[in-house]
Amino acid sequence: MHSWRLIGDILVEDFDLAREQVDAALAEQQQTPKRLGELLQASQSIDSTLLVRALAIQHDLEFIDSIPAETTVDDLHTLIPIGFAKQYRIFPLSRSANRLQVTICDPGDSRPINDLSTLTGALIEPCLATPEEILRAINRAYEKQAGGTGDVIEEIEGDSVDGLSDSFEPRDLLDSSDEAPIIRFVNSLITQGFKERASDIHIEPFEQELIVRYRIDGLLYEVNKPPLKAHAGIVSRIKIIAQLDIAEKRLPQDGRFRVRMGGRDMDIRVSILPTAFGERVVLRLLDKASSVLSLEEIGLEGDLLKPFEAMINKNHGIFLVTGPTGSGKTTTLYAALTRLNNREKNIITVEDPIEYQLPGVGQIQVNPKIDLTFANGLRSILRQDPDIIMVGEIRDRETAEIAVQSALTGHMVFSTLHTNDAAGALTRLVEMGIEPFLAASSIVGIFAQRLVRSICPHCKEQHQPPGELLHEIASENPLPAGASSYRGAGCDKCMQIGYWGRTGIYELLKVDDKVRELLLQDKDATSIKKAAIEGGMRPLRNAGLDKALQGITTLEEVMRVTQEEV
Repeated sequence: MHSWRLIGDILVEDFDLAREQVDAALAEQQQTPKRLGELLQASQSIDSTLLVRALAIQHDLEFIDSIPAETTVDDLHTLIPIGFAKQYRIFPLSRSANRLQVTICDPGDSRPINDLSTLTGALIEPCLATPEEILRAINRAYEKQAGGTGDVIEEIEGDSVDGLSDSFEPRDLLDSSDEAPIIRFVNSLITQGFKERASDIHIEPFEQELIVRYRIDGLLYEVNKPPLKAHAGIVSRIKIIAQLDIAEKRLPQDGRFRVRMGGRDMDIRVSILPTAFGERVVLRLLDKASSVLSLEEIGLEGDLLKPFEAMINKNHGIFLVTGPTGSGKTTTLYAALTRLNNREKNIITVEDPIEYQLPGVGQIQVNPKIDLTFANGLRSILRQDPDIIMVGEIRDRETAEIAVQSALTGHMVFSTLHTNDAAGALTRLVEMGIEPFLAASSIVGIFAQRLVRSICPHCKEQHQPPGELLHEIASENPLPAGASSYRGAGCDKCMQIGYWGRTGIYELLKVDDKVRELLLQDKDATSIKKAAIEGGMRPLRNAGLDKALQGITTLEEVMRVTQEEV
């Protein structure tokens, strides 16, 4: 029976380290959570080799001085993702029927051993080597295997999914004949999604099939159907690279990871949700290299640009951007902040999540786990002497009240609300509990928006829209006589869809005396909207029809995104 000994005693008794050095490190340990070995290394009393040798004695494990360049299990190196191997300094050495021998450097951390045991169903036999030696072996093996594993997504220029053979068994994730296709498949999903301008990748299991869909320009398109039995392997692969719990299949999980693709950084958010037929995965692709769009680039035209800029340049007040989820509200706010950003102004934001980094702007990430909510973040921001504040979203009465008070005490506040149109935002705030006179005096303008798909420039053509559509439009907004209509015929560039990219359609409501009066009289959104239109506001549908007649988008697309406006 191996008797347990303290690491300090082993270093003194077996390796002739001075007891005074150990005692000094033990005294320092009272003030820090660091382990004794770390402190002794930091003071250069010992090196990593001496520490790992002592750990091998303490845990009665074999110490390997040098990992051979050629092992008998080179195929195993394709199975453990390089991020996992490097994070935990773990390297496979040999495998028998139900045993897997691996080298580690920290026998006190059982997580990688438990993960591997769960994945393989094998008994893990650890031995020890220095972290430097394990890292050398990892780099050597993965460089050798780089062409086969494609672990670095940049080197995978679009593997097909044919590698998922019918013999795939997802339960054995660390079986070499199966894992390589899974790695290639997940990488190619992301690579293909990036090439096709997808914002989201959906992996959805059903009773009889597994479906992969891409969201392109706001709509979902089915791209392929991998074998259903590949589902568990695909989910496990995504969990590993997002550092999620592989064993937990009953609870929702959220994570993120970063990759490089064609020299560009991609930030990928992962959401995993358990359903009746297995875990559903959604990947949100964010191109970190893409710059924040300007007001002109988001489709803000001359007749709207001047009044928009006049509103956002005010010294105090609330400017709201409204629209449904995915309508580009945050992009518009970023464009506005970028226009205002200079060294004379202190701009601070509180967001959930931070979509893009804005140079020169202080950005705070909401974190409900530690009670950093929009309201608490906004309250703290006010102590930072800000000129301009952006709150990602007004979700509750508390946030709305602080935003109104901030505006009334000399700050310019930007935020978003989920309402269908601009007039609805005013009544929504009153419904939240804001007094009508406070809303009327604090809000300077409301900007409602939608995103419409742009006609593909490569296959754009004139066409005659269906009679029913023209009749529907004419009942509300008669089109000019002889007006031309356009569509995309569909080509290889746009994957036969006929659309390429999106642009915005907008309505800008200025809170003038007439609107304030109606708000104070507690009038409904319809009355406010009617008054705003009489005062010169162009409704969303009219703005969309203008863009359709210019050949930017189609009449069908405008009617689709503005159907709730009528």
